[in-house]
Amino acid sequence: MRINNVNIEKVNAFVEEVKEDKTKALKTKKIEGKWNFEPGKPQFQAELQHKEGTTLVEVDAPPPLGGSGLKPDPVQYCLFGLAACFSQTFASIAAEKGVNLTGLKVIAENEVNLAKALGLGNEPIVEKVKLSLEVVSEATKDQLQEIKTLAMERCPGVYCLTNPIKLEVEL
Repeated sequence: MRINNVNIEKVNAFVEEVKEDKTKALKTKKIEGKWNFEPGKPQFQAELQHKEGTTLVEVDAPPPLGGSGLKPDPVQYCLFGLAACFSQTFASIAAEKGVNLTGLKVIAENEVNLAKALGLGNEPIVEKVKLSLEVVSEATKDQLQEIKTLAMERCPGVYCLTNPIKLEVEL
């Protein structure tokens, strides 16, 4: 059964698996990307593996940062990932609670200060990210607020932005 384009049976089966063995909840995510040295091409690309195959994702910096602006920049992908993750979490929690959504739009935005990236200052590069939701549903405002609160608590993308995560860089 699908609610909000979420396969509830598969989610419930996975929940039961994790109840029996918490290690089943651990998933490794990995991408390998390459810098492109050819002028006139996007600067970075990676093939993302998924169940049904691979998807090529390309990035290019905007012209003021030395790119050609041929593709979205890395921060746009970061916002895209956050918006997609939050949408998925919100829709899944709504489905888990039996709340049908007929519309869900998530807008992710931030303001980027490039002074530090250019070596011209020490101001924070990004001070905040804002998510705006447009939800169409027969659910009450209180139900939607509860779903929003749970999505903020459970969304992996929100977690990544709001909690320090150890970063290792190997050369």
